[in-house]
Amino acid sequence: MSWINHVPYSEATGKLLKLYNRVKGPDNNVDNIMLAHSLRPQSMEGHMTLYKNVLHHSSNQIPKWFLEALGVYTSLKNACHYCVEHHFAGMTRLVDNLPRSTAIREALETDYFESVFDEKQAAAFVYAAKLTEHTGDMIESDIQQLRAQGWSDGEILEINQVVAYFNYANRTVLGLGVVADGDIIGLSPNNSDEPNNWNHA
Repeated sequence: MSWINHVPYSEATGKLLKLYNRVKGPDNNVDNIMLAHSLRPQSMEGHMTLYKNVLHHSSNQIPKWFLEALGVYTSLKNACHYCVEHHFAGMTRLVDNLPRSTAIREALETDYFESVFDEKQAAAFVYAAKLTEHTGDMIESDIQQLRAQGWSDGEILEINQVVAYFNYANRTVLGLGVVADGDIIGLSPNNSDEPNNWNHA
């Protein structure tokens, strides 16, 4: 599961059990990234609140498949295979076209965006790479370049928050040694109209 101890679902009580019941998938399965928070339930609650509102909120204007692709790309940059596999599976389900999903993954792995993305979309990945790998070098023109490609400021905020979230999640996973053993890959809280509904399906 991870390099630190966790409380399994069968032994959870109180607030932790309530959180598990909000986040669980089929057969009471709780993703290992959430189990890693179990010794501090407030940490899990903060993580899921951020995740749900940044990536799965109905008010987002950018299509969810593209936000997932940004998450996959950020995770590739951080060599976080756990998040890559979970979110590539989620993106694939949303795209609903396996050849296209496969082509998207190849583009993200090679930085050859032009093969499947238009110039506007490609600019978002350029921004994501710089924010992930050269955070201290960000300058205002990075935002101006996104605007020049047609992204609105609200959409730029969505891109920023998804990339920032995945950098957080990647460091949670990599820093605690979380692995996917026992996880059901690709589930997500898809009821986007209910921010408090975290159940994975």
